[in-house]
Amino acid sequence: MRLITYNVNGIRAAFTKDFLGWLQTADPDIICIQESKAGNDQIDIESLEKLGYHSYWHSAVRKGYSGVGIASKIKPNHVEYGCGIESYDNEGRIIRADFDGFSAISVYVPSASNIERLDFKMQFCHDFLEYIKNLKKEIPNLIISGDFNICHEAIDIHNPIGLKNVSGFLPMEREWMTDFMNECELIDSFRFFNNEPDHYTWWSYRQNSRARNKGWRLDYNFTSYSLKDKLSRAVILKEAVHSDHCPALLELDV
Repeated sequence: MRLITYNVNGIRAAFTKDFLGWLQTADPDIICIQESKAGNDQIDIESLEKLGYHSYWHSAVRKGYSGVGIASKIKPNHVEYGCGIESYDNEGRIIRADFDGFSAISVYVPSASNIERLDFKMQFCHDFLEYIKNLKKEIPNLIISGDFNICHEAIDIHNPIGLKNVSGFLPMEREWMTDFMNECELIDSFRFFNNEPDHYTWWSYRQNSRARNKGWRLDYNFTSYSLKDKLSRAVILKEAVHSDHCPALLELDV
């Protein structure tokens, strides 16, 4: 099974950049999308259906903001929109699709451009950790994919010393991710296969950052420990250029 996570930074804009052609070539069984920035009535669901995808979208109340989705060639047994916490669900942060033997989650962790949003981000992270811990009691085999807006280790960011006081690489954020992986018993699938530097999934639009590979690894496919023996490949698809992010691919036998 091929699963991709992708922050598209606007699904409608991505569609104008041949997102559908790319999707047909990449051919994932499941794609978890973040930052769709669109209501269900603004997404070309019919074109996705023509490619064989059932798609489900959890949009923010605020128009043109946030939003997550899951498109799958396998029809889910159940789709859960949100996590039951209104302040997060109003922003379209979490969607879950349940399949035979596993569940896939698309999550968009808030960014933090100011101190108020940093508090909101850290509260979200705390609550999301508890949500996953509780969910695993019911559904042990989880794939949690999305934009976490956090670089976990120094290897995951192009300038760890210069950016150590910037949100996305703050000690408290990195510590949370360690706790998240440990307490929820999760594998960072990309690092399971690749411990080399200079692999990123987001680049600023400024200062020609992408061409210079001055990036951050913000996008992850986490899996439960119970799926460890089923992991076969994980790569970053940096050639896809529909967004300031690029997709991350996970292949596993489920």
